[in-house]
Amino acid sequence: MAAVEKLVTQHLDLWATAIKRRSAAGRGSSSKVELYGIKRLRELILELAVRGLLVPQDPRDESASELLRRIAAEKATLVKEGKIKKDKLLLLTPERGIPFDIPSSWEWAGLPQICDYGPGKTPSTKNPVYWEEGESGFPWVSISDMEHLRTLTKTAKRITGKAAAEVFRSEPVPAGTMIMSFKLTLGKISKLGVDAYHNEAIIALRPYSGICDDYVFNFLPGRASAGNSKAAIKGNTLNSESLAELLIPIPPAKEQQRIVAKVDELMALCDQLEQQTDASLGAHQTLVVTLLNTLTSAADHTPFASSWHRIAEHFDTLFTTEESIDELKKTILQLAVMGKLVPQNPNDEPAGELLKKIAAEKAKLVREKKIKKEDTISVVEDVEKPYELPMNWEWTRLIAVSANIHYGYTASSDEGIKSVRLLRITDIQDDTVNWASVPGCEIETDKIGQYQLVDDDILIARTGGTIGKSYLVQGISVCAVFASYLIRVRHLQGMSSRYKKLYLGSQLYWSQLYAKSMGTGQPNVNGESLKGLVVPVPPIAEQHRIVAKVDELMALCDQLKARLTDAQTTQLHLADALAEQALVEA
Repeated sequence: MAAVEKLVTQHLDLWATAIKRRSAAGRGSSSKVELYGIKRLRELILELAVRGLLVPQDPRDESASELLRRIAAEKATLVKEGKIKKDKLLLLTPERGIPFDIPSSWEWAGLPQICDYGPGKTPSTKNPVYWEEGESGFPWVSISDMEHLRTLTKTAKRITGKAAAEVFRSEPVPAGTMIMSFKLTLGKISKLGVDAYHNEAIIALRPYSGICDDYVFNFLPGRASAGNSKAAIKGNTLNSESLAELLIPIPPAKEQQRIVAKVDELMALCDQLEQQTDASLGAHQTLVVTLLNTLTSAADHTPFASSWHRIAEHFDTLFTTEESIDELKKTILQLAVMGKLVPQNPNDEPAGELLKKIAAEKAKLVREKKIKKEDTISVVEDVEKPYELPMNWEWTRLIAVSANIHYGYTASSDEGIKSVRLLRITDIQDDTVNWASVPGCEIETDKIGQYQLVDDDILIARTGGTIGKSYLVQGISVCAVFASYLIRVRHLQGMSSRYKKLYLGSQLYWSQLYAKSMGTGQPNVNGESLKGLVVPVPPIAEQHRIVAKVDELMALCDQLKARLTDAQTTQLHLADALAEQALVEA
């Protein structure tokens, strides 16, 4: 036992640092990751406990076989008194199979041997006299009300006394009773904190004398999820037969109490580890954000260079999570559009001259009837300027440096058509498009030119969860138009399309976009709003230097993330290996 406890407690650093990124998560540092190592440690503690490997056996304890004989006698009395029904005796045969070895003083028992249990009911939802509004009536538990291994005190629905009398014909299940789902979310278990009724997908469990409630509470879910034979579990549902066939390893009564006490002690340690890890991740993220803010608040390139140097010296300790690397990427893009990422060259042609050339090009395109003339483009007022630009930069609006900004083509996609592709929001993943998988659409020949995508076009999603997501078209080799939920920003010579795409990833862009987005249910942004976005424009030579620097730094971020992913994968494998080692050595 000492060796097992050593494996559990002397590797706390590994358990705490084995972290897996969640596929989807809310805001906050630790909310975006799963503390996999601690989760694995909890599973290991329960696995060791249920195999009789967590606490030593005491030969003075009454054996589990004697305990089960006493329970059988108790059940026989209850059957005679008509308080419970007689259940079918479960015979443990070699064909049925024993899940794993247990100590000699333990016994395997079927669920009916240790608990009285039964499902609930659902009153007809079409009969309003069965359902109560407000806080009167009786709580009625559905699986969605339950929180695993927690006490339930509130339910979403309540039933009337009429439902209790006509449907259930019994008193509510008393507070303190265990309830477990045996359908859909199989093995979800809670304790009632109030007297309540429950539905037919949940059983209420009442262990017999000598069976510790908390022992069943901790270990029944794992046995329900694991199943014990081919007939024991069907998909995510147990039935009356398979419930009866669930095998539970039963220790002597006193050992049950010792196991529960040790599990509680070690789970409290896991709770502490989780709290410490959460706090550490949160503090780390706060430190990273604070330090990166010193870069964006630097007055010019000189203090920025000094701050950047100090941060670069500690890259290996600062950027150790995906969230911190993502913050670094955001900061790089914001610095790029603030004129702080590369030094200015006084020999560069000022952005003011560049804007004059772009305006002349637009006027020429209007005369040639290749684009429509825009209404007068409003000057960017001082109140709209979020920060001061370098001397040779200029503020303008997105439409001023774009040939046109307009919506896509409305059509249904057709997998059978490949002559003209229809690019949709869903086809853009991780800033790339797999053109081979993009479906086609029917479109009149004379309309293709109006919507056909060409290199340096930028597409922006205008609605829903992807609002603001952008894609720069480069190296296109198929004839393709774009769907109506996308907005195209057409390129103008004289402006770097890659600098413009870079701007569309900056915090400056996102803050304006969210401020202009409309719609309460589903946010969206329109073409006119995009036209009015303010854009910081550097000299064209500096645009190219900025793009090159961003490429260099993003490559560094990708290297950091790749190393982090490799390290995290190693930690996860170590956690799994350590758990397996603990079971073997036990």
